[in-house]
Amino acid sequence: MDRLKLSLMSTLLVAWFVLPAGNAFGRDDGRYANSPLKPWFDSLRSHLGPCCSDADGFAVSDPDWESHNGHYRVRLDGQWVEVPDEAVITEPNRAGRTMVWPVKTAFGISIRCFMPGSMI
Repeated sequence: MDRLKLSLMSTLLVAWFVLPAGNAFGRDDGRYANSPLKPWFDSLRSHLGPCCSDADGFAVSDPDWESHNGHYRVRLDGQWVEVPDEAVITEPNRAGRTMVWPVKTAFGISIRCFMPGSMI
């Protein structure tokens, strides 16, 4: 095999394992297009990057998230996933409900953004 083909195959192999395998949780079908909170959701960012929008995140029920010693974790697909501190959105929660923006990768589920509920 020549060097060009080998280099191309190596690049594709790395991309297969490093790039997200798709967000299986996303459901951007336009159902939130007219929501008065859509611009706010679209502007949300964690230190890991933009959260995308409400359509890419979803609400988490109280039994499926918890805080312990100042850190969060969320139950997704039947397993507990630690929320990195960098993923926590610290601005006031205008939606009121706890939300998470997970990303499935070749290495498992990671959390892009997490927004605790308003606790009211």
